[in-house]
Amino acid sequence: MIIIAGEKMRTRYWRVNPFHPEKNKIIEAASFIRGGKTVAFPTETVYGLGADAFNPEAVQKIFIAKGRPADNPLIVHVAHLSQLKKLVQEIPPEAALLIRQFWPGPLTLVLPKSREVPYGVTAGLDTVAVRMPRHKVALELIRWAGCPIAAPSANVSGKPSPTSAKHVLKDMYGAIGGILDGGSTSVGIESTVLDFSSDVPTILRPGGVTKEQLEKLLKKVRLSPERENMNGNEFIPRSPGMKYRHYSPRGELYIIRGSIKKAVGKIRELVLNWQKEGKKVAVLCSRETHQYYQRNNFKADLLIILGSREDPKTVARKLYDALHWCDDKDMDIILVEEFPFEGIGYAVMNRIKKASGDRIIEL
Repeated sequence: MIIIAGEKMRTRYWRVNPFHPEKNKIIEAASFIRGGKTVAFPTETVYGLGADAFNPEAVQKIFIAKGRPADNPLIVHVAHLSQLKKLVQEIPPEAALLIRQFWPGPLTLVLPKSREVPYGVTAGLDTVAVRMPRHKVALELIRWAGCPIAAPSANVSGKPSPTSAKHVLKDMYGAIGGILDGGSTSVGIESTVLDFSSDVPTILRPGGVTKEQLEKLLKKVRLSPERENMNGNEFIPRSPGMKYRHYSPRGELYIIRGSIKKAVGKIRELVLNWQKEGKKVAVLCSRETHQYYQRNNFKADLLIILGSREDPKTVARKLYDALHWCDDKDMDIILVEEFPFEGIGYAVMNRIKKASGDRIIEL
């Protein structure tokens, strides 16, 4: 066991086996949750920063550690359905169908909240976002804590989400109670958030469960315009990731939109131009185009293969780690090919677009 001393507090660190987590370490981490502290833990999507969902003071520590705006609701994680029933007023039949199909897994359901759920968790909304993670460490932590755990991603607000304990240490060092290191996450991007508070189930955030998968079970699913919930000029987010700039590296990220041939040519041109200005430039590319960035003595300052255009799951798994790597190498400019929007590719491009702040170069 390692104890990491930060400026604000001592952060406890436990390295655990992701498939057979050591009971003594989980019990100690769970005692932190019961004692009102925050603990970062792995899920199949990204690492979460957790606190007892029924403890308003503990939940407030999440917002303080992340620098998270108070109007950005949290997702509550459960380990069994009895916990879900304490969090919500009812479970609609369609929601129950999805629970049977996708839980545990990367699907979050937004349902009318029970009186027990503090409004600090829901950002003042009468709905609560709930999911059951598909990760042994997360489930064991929730079980031993004996309470649902509210947990956004374990990073400073606005920065790329963490997919390893190394990322959490970089952002949360000394600001949280503990970190459970269960290795790298398997999905790599956050869960899909599906809202059941309207007549038609609405995807508020695309993620690990695709729209196509949901449409196989539900009569109708719609994608939410991100600003459909307006109150005068004030946007009220019903899900994490809807209102504020998210997932952003320090460098300026640009999406290059066009055919592959044109995109590769434009990226090569932009790299050379920015390098002449003394900028450090990273290129995030696909496995299929990697070879084209190594010809004719062309060399980006950092070249990262995200994955295959034919298999967007590989891109999702690598994306946040690539953005963290760009920060670690002090990249000024990051150029990213646009990937296909099919399946989980839609969620991947949602994250890249937010990380770019809508910097898109059309060809």
